[in-house]
Amino acid sequence: MTAFDAYLMVDWSAAASPKRGRDSIWLGLTRPGTRLRLANPATRHDAVATLTHWLTGTLGSARVLVGWDFPFGYPAGTARALGGSTWRTLWDALAQAVDDRDDNANNRYTVARDLNRRLTGEAFPFWGHSGRDEDRFLRRRGRRPHGLGDLAERRLIERRVRRAQPVWKLAGAGAVGSQALLGIPRVRALRHHTALAADSTIWPFETGLQAPTVRVVHAEVYPSLVAPRTLAGRPKDAGQVAAIGRHFASLDAACQLVPCFALDSLTPAERRIVAREEAWILGVH
Repeated sequence: MTAFDAYLMVDWSAAASPKRGRDSIWLGLTRPGTRLRLANPATRHDAVATLTHWLTGTLGSARVLVGWDFPFGYPAGTARALGGSTWRTLWDALAQAVDDRDDNANNRYTVARDLNRRLTGEAFPFWGHSGRDEDRFLRRRGRRPHGLGDLAERRLIERRVRRAQPVWKLAGAGAVGSQALLGIPRVRALRHHTALAADSTIWPFETGLQAPTVRVVHAEVYPSLVAPRTLAGRPKDAGQVAAIGRHFASLDAACQLVPCFALDSLTPAERRIVAREEAWILGVH
């Protein structure tokens, strides 16, 4: 028996205005035995509305793996530097600070600037912006290197998957930092949606390093682990959500997905870091 009935993959975007097509949000719903379902909402607000509709209505009682293509956590020690102890410190702080409007207008650079001020009192460790937000607490480029005593540049998973970009990088090729700032509050809200809260969870933060047993499981994914599918008339982003969804469905059918949640290759110390603060990309051993 498979662990899931459906695999709902999210290619996120930090666009500051409504956008469709290439480099925008793509949702891919893979259900074995049925045709791939794709959606390309123009805004993050519309994306969450579509996800909510699918999870509360279209998918009925199906067990669903929801994969988001941005980091769920920050390097170990970030929460403590902000006066907390676990991942909830960051998630709660972002939920309060981020203003992400229905038309995609948002304050992500202001949030990053304030976090830099609180973490270090300088333009570090967050860096990168659109070119109009330079000040003493946030630089477009040229940030100093990470040194002894600093928060690490990379999480454990980003040391394992070197192609993955650091969560501190907010703009530029391959950047995921802005997606995380704007995405984490959305995952949090969806996980706690009235109709889903009792039967949803976030791996590995709320589950530990084991396969969750609730109906809806949110996890961090990295679509570039597999080659994108070629879909006629669709951009690479659509092919990526299609491919990673099919990948997890294939692993599940072969009874190889459940072991991916355990991370047996990590040391006990690494397991604690991943489960308490840093998170991990599902499917990387």
